[in-house]
Amino acid sequence: MGDTGRRGTLPPAPEGLRVAVADSHTHLDMQGGDVAGAVAQAAAVGVDTLVQVGCDLAGSRWAAETAAGWERIWATVALHPNEAPRVAGRGGRQGLDAELEAIAALAALPQVLGVGETGLDYFRTGAEGVADQQYAFRRHIDIAKRHGKALVIHDRDAHADVLRILREEGAPERVVFHCYSGDAEMARVCADRGYYMSFAGTVTYKSAQNLRDAVAVAPRELLLVETDAPFLPPVPYRGQPNAPYLIPLTLRAMAAARGEEEDLLAAAVAANTARAFGYNT
Repeated sequence: MGDTGRRGTLPPAPEGLRVAVADSHTHLDMQGGDVAGAVAQAAAVGVDTLVQVGCDLAGSRWAAETAAGWERIWATVALHPNEAPRVAGRGGRQGLDAELEAIAALAALPQVLGVGETGLDYFRTGAEGVADQQYAFRRHIDIAKRHGKALVIHDRDAHADVLRILREEGAPERVVFHCYSGDAEMARVCADRGYYMSFAGTVTYKSAQNLRDAVAVAPRELLLVETDAPFLPPVPYRGQPNAPYLIPLTLRAMAAARGEEEDLLAAAVAANTARAFGYNT
């Protein structure tokens, strides 16, 4: 979950993709909850599958309920790293444990294919919240392994600790770094460990050469694409709301950074997303 693009009118639809892909990370509940409209808009430009991501207990329940009613929407459930200290602040570690158990129960549902977004965020949370974040991250890793679900990671200003905790706990079979924010060196580390890297509209930003370098060196078979909508809209629509139908702009920026043909990358991304989350295309 990012922090831009929440105001303004919706951008026009881009030229559609010839090879359909999935939006591996979106927040339909933060886009007004118009699921039918979002699905139709996305499908019209070749985005045929949406992964709806939960950030708190209520949002995770909404994600699971929504995915149950739509053939091409899947859910992930979790307490966002910034949510963990808030929950602990209200009810202590006991309260945090109770919400994590509720997340674990949701993770057992068949339409829930991932546990996330979880991880660490040192940008917004002060030192006093780090212990709760790390505790919750470890618990989410266990939930993902216990239920055989993908682990969807939010990593902001915390690369070293995220990689360390994954190593200490033993990563689940499938790990997705949502809104990948590292550099080429970290991409090589993720590739060595078999972690998927999902790129958002940030890869189109002029200041984000590190992301273009990372997408260029990452193995094609580990690449995903996402919106993180309504956040992080791609250029030229920064400051406007993001939505799944803008995926083609990000996919094309990724292809350009790799010097690859769009259809080749789209076909790989579609297969990778299905493999990462464990659904049939």
